[in-house]
Amino acid sequence: MDTSDEGRLNLEIELETGIKNACIDLAFEHQPETLAIQDAVKLLLQGLHEDVNREGIKKTPFRVAKALREGTRGYKLKVKEYVQSALFPEAGLEDGIGQAGGVGGLVVVRDLDHYSYCESCLLPFHVRCHVGYVPSEQRVLGLSKFSRVADVFAKRLQEPQGLADDICSALHHWVKPSGVAVVLQCSHIHFPCLDVKSLSDNGFVKLMVSSGSGVFEDEGSSLWGEFLSFLKLKGVKTEALCGSVKKEWCPSVKTSSEEEDPEMVSAVVSILKSLGEDPSREGLIATPSRFLKWMMNFQNVNLEMKLNGVNGLKANGEVKLHCELNLPFWSMCEHHLLPFYGVVHIGYYCGEGYSHKSLMKSIVHFYGFKLQVQERMTRQIAETLSPLVGGDVIVVAEAGHTCMISRGIEKFGSSTATIAVLGQFSNDGSARAEFLDKIHATAALKADASSPF
Repeated sequence: MDTSDEGRLNLEIELETGIKNACIDLAFEHQPETLAIQDAVKLLLQGLHEDVNREGIKKTPFRVAKALREGTRGYKLKVKEYVQSALFPEAGLEDGIGQAGGVGGLVVVRDLDHYSYCESCLLPFHVRCHVGYVPSEQRVLGLSKFSRVADVFAKRLQEPQGLADDICSALHHWVKPSGVAVVLQCSHIHFPCLDVKSLSDNGFVKLMVSSGSGVFEDEGSSLWGEFLSFLKLKGVKTEALCGSVKKEWCPSVKTSSEEEDPEMVSAVVSILKSLGEDPSREGLIATPSRFLKWMMNFQNVNLEMKLNGVNGLKANGEVKLHCELNLPFWSMCEHHLLPFYGVVHIGYYCGEGYSHKSLMKSIVHFYGFKLQVQERMTRQIAETLSPLVGGDVIVVAEAGHTCMISRGIEKFGSSTATIAVLGQFSNDGSARAEFLDKIHATAALKADASSPF
């Protein structure tokens, strides 16, 4: 943490003065900010060539407004309210020699899971926060409050280093310890594009950042080393710390700009203002363009699905179960306009020597890049393949949904599996079991790749 963070801290202190929302007495759905975001989302949906009145997305503008406002509620939260009531007296060692308790003893709180919205592209990113501090003045902070303080700043539009600095400076200011150390492990979903080949890049962009104050200002000190050793005990690879070098970590920053619809850009600007942000500040100037580039991947257009000349994959002679496993896909939840992503497994019967992986990829790609729900996508893939493979097909989709971490229950690490069965697979339990066994056999090989850390 350096002096450049003073402005961010002053902003936080300013928020503490009790600036009140003029529409606090209005119901959420009638507040001007909610209505403005809904109007903007409707315009964005129309830009995607969607019917805003169709079932499934009729209430999407409100759901998006609710998710965004809940996900950026940190602008209205006050660190002081969490900290001041949770500072407890704790004496140091009786003879005053050594370090322990409320005088000089290192305290480390690890594995605090949060999410934040990326200020570069408005998509959620996962944060695992680790905090160390050295108490002073014979008092300690209640352990649960470290997560509360982290959440105040995570629930804003952020980038990793700024988030680490915000948490560090706030704890140092309000707790007044001898020093604070913060390490964040951040993971951002990777950006795909409409090119089928790019889907092989499915995964996470990862970055680890740190911030220190007081006795932790020198990250080469033995005390920093002790803090990091406690993280290593939990399997954190601290050698990945990027140091003081600022890295552009959001995948959208590296993509080329394209011509945008001015009305859609204005809609995103309106959303930023409704969240309490200044769209003209440095970190947000290009955000509307980046967000729109992501969204336009999912506009309702007819992508190419290469089915020409594909008929009767059940060739003459002996047929057996054939599997195409771990076909990656990306999609956008039509309920919250948040991405979900994962893999599709397909089983069907065909003759020896036949391989139709490119066909399967094309079909998965076609149904993935739409406003979707996972159950529908799974069914559509199965129904499209059924006449091409003689009617017998089984499709399993496994996906992680960012709406599961960035709203509602905020359940990190959850995943969803859906299945569609047609023909023989509908009533042949042994055929389904044989296919599921093949998925299980490959699961261990990809377990690490599906984890954000």
